[in-house]
Amino acid sequence: MKNCFSHEERKEKIEYLLRKESYDFDDLVLIVSLLRSEGGCPWDIEQTHKSLRKGFIEETYEVIEAIDTENPTLLREELGDVLLQIVFHADMAKEEGTFEIGDVTDEVCKKLIHRHPHVFGDLVAETSGKVLEAWEAIKSEEKSRKNT
Repeated sequence: MKNCFSHEERKEKIEYLLRKESYDFDDLVLIVSLLRSEGGCPWDIEQTHKSLRKGFIEETYEVIEAIDTENPTLLREELGDVLLQIVFHADMAKEEGTFEIGDVTDEVCKKLIHRHPHVFGDLVAETSGKVLEAWEAIKSEEKSRKNT
């Protein structure tokens, strides 16, 4: 189901965004939702996961280039472009009824907590090597559970 806003809601949300001087993650989610809703941007509305695939890859390469050139201004911009791709895909998934951005953030947070028992649990790992050993063991355990 496409994002739906009444004419008045849409107008309110756009006015709210235009009054702001700085934006946060929730604003990005709202902007993408507005772009993909009725009365939004025709190009954004037409996109699918597959049509955005090439752009996602290109944005990832641009992040790598910014890292390689040690350009923090470019890195900030390109990370924003990758974040946009993530929010865009999550918005499409929400429309499809499969998941939404909150599910993405929930899953990655749970994964980070689970894979860092030396921070969020009782495991002792005083070196990067020990952390990586634990990470790989946990990851291997997760894969075997998913495959059974």
